[in-house]
Amino acid sequence: MSITPFRLDIPQADLDDLDDRLARTRLPRSMPPGDGCSRGVPADLVAELADHWRTKYDWRGHEAELNEFPQYTTEIDGQDVHFLQVRSPEPDALPLILTHGWPNSIVEFIRLIGPLTDPRAHGRDPGRAFHVVAPSVPGFGFSAPPRETGWTPSRVARTWVELMRRLGYDRYGAQGGDLGAYVAPEVAKAAPEHVAGVYVISGLGFPTEADVPEMSEEEQAAYARMMQQDWANGVDHHALLRAAPQTFAYGWHDSPVAALAWMLQKFHEFNAGGRPLEEAIDRDLFLTNLTLYWLTGTFGTSSWPYYDSAASAWPEGQTPVPTGVYSGPPGIRRLAERGNTIVHWPEDNPAGHHFIAMDRPDDLAADIGRFFAKVR
Repeated sequence: MSITPFRLDIPQADLDDLDDRLARTRLPRSMPPGDGCSRGVPADLVAELADHWRTKYDWRGHEAELNEFPQYTTEIDGQDVHFLQVRSPEPDALPLILTHGWPNSIVEFIRLIGPLTDPRAHGRDPGRAFHVVAPSVPGFGFSAPPRETGWTPSRVARTWVELMRRLGYDRYGAQGGDLGAYVAPEVAKAAPEHVAGVYVISGLGFPTEADVPEMSEEEQAAYARMMQQDWANGVDHHALLRAAPQTFAYGWHDSPVAALAWMLQKFHEFNAGGRPLEEAIDRDLFLTNLTLYWLTGTFGTSSWPYYDSAASAWPEGQTPVPTGVYSGPPGIRRLAERGNTIVHWPEDNPAGHHFIAMDRPDDLAADIGRFFAKVR
């Protein structure tokens, strides 16, 4: 099948429409003083960021930044797939396919691709370079929405395997976080003879209630701390998106401020690094991801992988090839090893946002290099 070059060129009318909608925003009443985020994202925060989005954020500049990466589309399994393909200047670089999370997109990797493809330019070992392929999951960004149900992580992974074959890569690594932590292991299951290793951000070995009776006191204390975190107690998006994603999509699709508030809610809940969100993730990077969702109309279609799932569960991983993680904790290694061949389990990598590629791209790139140096 053909591979077609792709370039972002959003019609100005779409940007003018976004500006007009933001200018006509109707904000709800503010919450009582002192409530913080306990009832949801505060109105003053939404108003301030919506004004920045309308008056200071420059989509055209960030569109040009995205267009610096070679982009393509191709049809696989009846699905139009959009992807970045960025080759390293190092001839012996290992191909690596990156899978983004939800509610994220290829924007997740804007700051990561350079350190991965050209470590020499970033003061690191050129022997740990990668040729990067970063597809948009079907229903996200510029990949077309699936025409049918059943686009589970395993089906997405089989699509990635075909994409890598089509690009001429016989041996490669697979990386993912969030939704990508479910997809990347499935890539290895689908083509173990081609995958050198699987690297996930975190999530392996997370205990469930069934594991608690067999856990040590120290492990139980760590589990209790984990369950007190914002990301474990916020809006249960798994349940929401399994229940009625179409209903919520009307608001996300029609009101940019509804979309902004929803994205702020999840990015705040996912902020586990101990720093304010605006310090962890540059606000214009956050807005580029949000704007991409808005301009492609994919708030609803990006929920479909969750709608197709039966229940919420932690990633299980895979056994055919070696596995590494950016952060072992709060997972427990002995639990992770029930379903993975763990060869890389650091406990001291710098903490950061759930979307660590947006927060600490250099630290993440260095650790990805350390893992694949062990398995390539």
